[in-house]
Amino acid sequence: MAILDVKKAGDPVLKEICQPVERVDKKIRQLLDDMAETMYAKDGVGLAAPQVGESLRVVVMDCQDDHGLLELVNPVITHREGSAIDTEGCLSVPDIYGEVERAERVKVEFLNRRGKKQRLSATGLLARCIQHELDHLDGQLFIDIAKSLHRGKQE
Repeated sequence: MAILDVKKAGDPVLKEICQPVERVDKKIRQLLDDMAETMYAKDGVGLAAPQVGESLRVVVMDCQDDHGLLELVNPVITHREGSAIDTEGCLSVPDIYGEVERAERVKVEFLNRRGKKQRLSATGLLARCIQHELDHLDGQLFIDIAKSLHRGKQE
């Protein structure tokens, strides 16, 4: 495993629409492992492949809940419900935080590291994290949709 370089806002890869993964193979599993190691090393709760320079529809996240580490390949949100505004930050936008409106509950379908189709229903921080990370796969940063932004520590 390896700790990867996290791309910062302004890097063109962060604005790309990511390509679907054709097959979950050894290369994708290695990317998942490296992304998880990078996320933990940088104290993040989620990391999308474009943040480490790979324009692929791959995400890892760990909201420190019962789900533990989640690895999502080709994730698609199939249902959104409710609305909530909360503070978000991002490893690609250091020291900037913003108020972002997101769905309170989501359902997502994805492939796991073995290529098996999975479904997950999420609320709270996990739902917010899923939406934030999937935005990365479509070339969008939270600063693009935040209602307000501020520097410094998360409030």
